Amino acid sequence: MAEEQAAGELRRFLLEGQPLRGHWVRLGAAWQELRARRAYPPLVEALLGEAASAAVLLAATLKFAGTLTVQFAGSGRVRLLVAQCSDDFRLRAIAHHDLADGEAVGFEELVGAGNLVVTVQSDNSSANYQGIVPLEGGTLGECLERYFEGSEQLPTRLKLAADREHAGGMLLQRLPAGAADAASGEGAGALLQSTWEDLQQGLQSLAPESLLDAPAEAAVQRVAGEHDCRLFGATPVSFACRCSEERVAGLVRSLGIDEARAALAEQGALKVTCEFCGRDYRYDAVDVEQLFASEALPRADRGPLN
Repeated sequence: MAEEQAAGELRRFLLEGQPLRGHWVRLGAAWQELRARRAYPPLVEALLGEAASAAVLLAATLKFAGTLTVQFAGSGRVRLLVAQCSDDFRLRAIAHHDLADGEAVGFEELVGAGNLVVTVQSDNSSANYQGIVPLEGGTLGECLERYFEGSEQLPTRLKLAADREHAGGMLLQRLPAGAADAASGEGAGALLQSTWEDLQQGLQSLAPESLLDAPAEAAVQRVAGEHDCRLFGATPVSFACRCSEERVAGLVRSLGIDEARAALAEQGALKVTCEFCGRDYRYDAVDVEQLFASEALPRADRGPLN
């Protein structure tokens, strides 16, 4: 199927006449490329795939050009996990851990005590939004549901899954009812509540295999049941790292000329490796001197980085 061979895709859906919406995502080649950047034990790999899927689902709620980052740092075996997705659905993710291959631990031991942080950064503004909640729940999906309850105050349900070939998930949200809906009476409110409960039960009963193998139409229909649901077309998702010569040059400059020269004297070259994609950036003595010389020049006089 062409769907299975795609790098990844997002599908949005909504319930007709109800303030209820959802997002479905499946990652194929995008997930395989992401996890090929470094080896992880199966438990860490599965958690990373779930986090990558969650980042796409949450990025689908953005209403402006920007980037959404899901991150947690706890006392568990996975010390740090970061999954980041842009509004045009370019995805990257990484995890730091001390778990051995074949070692079996539960979710709570895997993540430990700590905080889940969701950061939204606009491309057109320096202002960032950041929501922080404790890592509480038996799954990553449950932890993110706590985030929406505490930070967004928006009833949200998630289900996430990942294996070596695919990662995927589904998000359901109950949006605030409009003034017209609120004034339409108790009957409409009861219908909305009943529909919302049906969707939650449908999502809860959805097998992980359905998120990884079934077409979007089948998975959404299984959750929506007999309710009138509109499923929109596919939006592609791809793996893409945001590292660049300019970003790394800024990082080197932040070290200061003295520390950069000390690293050169000790190692012979200054090497920076992007943790997300594994790309190496190497600076010799001439590169470093030019880098800091260009920083001192007026911006109009600066040439391209070597």
